[in-house]
Amino acid sequence: LPELALKKYLKGINLINSLDSDLQVEQFTHGYSNLTYLLQIEGKEFVLRKPPKGAIKRGHDMGREFKVQKALDCQFSKVPKMYAFSKDEAILGSDFYIMEKVEGIILNYKEAQKRKIPAKDYEIISNSWLDTLVELHNVDYTAIGLSDLGKPEGYVERQVSNWGKQYLKAKTEEVPEANLVMDWMQKHQPKKYDHCLIHNDFKYDNVVFKDDSWQEISAVLDWEMATLGDPLMDLGTSLGYWTVATDHDFVKQGIPSPTIFEGNPKRSEIAQMYLEKSGRTTDNLVFYYVFGLFKIAVIAQQIYFRFSKGWTTDPRFANLNKAAELCCKLALKSIKTKSID
Repeated sequence: LPELALKKYLKGINLINSLDSDLQVEQFTHGYSNLTYLLQIEGKEFVLRKPPKGAIKRGHDMGREFKVQKALDCQFSKVPKMYAFSKDEAILGSDFYIMEKVEGIILNYKEAQKRKIPAKDYEIISNSWLDTLVELHNVDYTAIGLSDLGKPEGYVERQVSNWGKQYLKAKTEEVPEANLVMDWMQKHQPKKYDHCLIHNDFKYDNVVFKDDSWQEISAVLDWEMATLGDPLMDLGTSLGYWTVATDHDFVKQGIPSPTIFEGNPKRSEIAQMYLEKSGRTTDNLVFYYVFGLFKIAVIAQQIYFRFSKGWTTDPRFANLNKAAELCCKLALKSIKTKSID
């Protein structure tokens, strides 16, 4: 990041006092999408978010991310405090925003492995995580000024169609399972559904637990895909990431998640828990799980496409085409077995 330009901006919005202050910048490397940095200056810490190089603005809209979190603050306390958003690309080469750094535990696979969390704790973890999703889905988005965030009417149909188009646009090789899954989703999508504010990337490593009692979540992160739509589509994405101990080793390696550890509910159990906590019903869980897997496949394929073009050189991205293919195969298996487990 260009240090002087960034310090001038921080001083201009009254977050720092002097351009001579020492600025330490550290990039958070866990994420696969938007770039996230820790800024340390004058004894204070901030987090900066910006899009990756070569990314389309539609999928990496910093202003939208900023707007959602700022609006949520008055009704859903589990968001970081927003400080400022800039669309002046002369500063960092793209738009970006600055937010509070939230202290706590982000439970990705490596963190969970390191902590050796006992099975009984995962019952608390899964319930705290799920309660937060239900709480988000109960937000009155109109009251906080987010009624223009999306178009709930026709949401499912648009999602199935748009993710299919995005996959074809980013395709680098033939994956027969992808075509079969796209065709099946077109024919089996629900025609009637609820709508609410949805996160669209809700998983263990996108929340910050306050401490290792696991009873409280301080913040939900990564709002780039938030919109108004079917809450069960949100659940479906979460189920797509919800790998379990009995899944094939390649699945667990392709989608590494703390959900594989003993004590976590199975996919069908977490889905049932959500339905009970939210008071919603569905007889179409396979569709939502299949959609979640396909969406993850497209995201992985899009990142791999950028990697294949040389727009990003992160070695973690080198096999994401295989992860995309794997998700399509899992989705087809779910369709054939009529099971999400």
